[in-house]
Amino acid sequence: MTDELDNELFSTSPGSAGRAPSAEGGREEPDESQVAAQRVFDLAREGRTAELSSLIDAGLPADATNDSGDTLLLLAAHHDHPDTVAALLAHGADPDRANEHGHTALAAAVLNQSVTSVEALLAAGADPQAGAPSAQAVARQSENAEMVALFKGTSA
Repeated sequence: MTDELDNELFSTSPGSAGRAPSAEGGREEPDESQVAAQRVFDLAREGRTAELSSLIDAGLPADATNDSGDTLLLLAAHHDHPDTVAALLAHGADPDRANEHGHTALAAAVLNQSVTSVEALLAAGADPQAGAPSAQAVARQSENAEMVALFKGTSA
């Protein structure tokens, strides 16, 4: 069921914004700024915490978003990198910021059954009811008792 939810809930493929036609038969090639932005989001996807933290320390917003509205935090949670999630939260990333589809980092962490990321997000004030579907709804849909139990005592 996790694969079905993953496919339905979270699409993190890069878009075509910032691409220009190439000289080869009209195929689009990414421009330099698009390539640089893609590399930043790849750091979150790959859990390259130290490199991402260095960029944030140098001025990259901790809540930077791609063309789908995916934040660095959502991507780190979606790709199951709890250390990167913790670092982004420490840098001030908004734990409730949703992408254009209403998906949050907390729902992504629940989907990946990452207890460490869920606990870090809850400790940072993430709302289990935020987003569409909410993290609590994802936990119930996955029928994962451990994930459901993490929300005991939170506002429902």
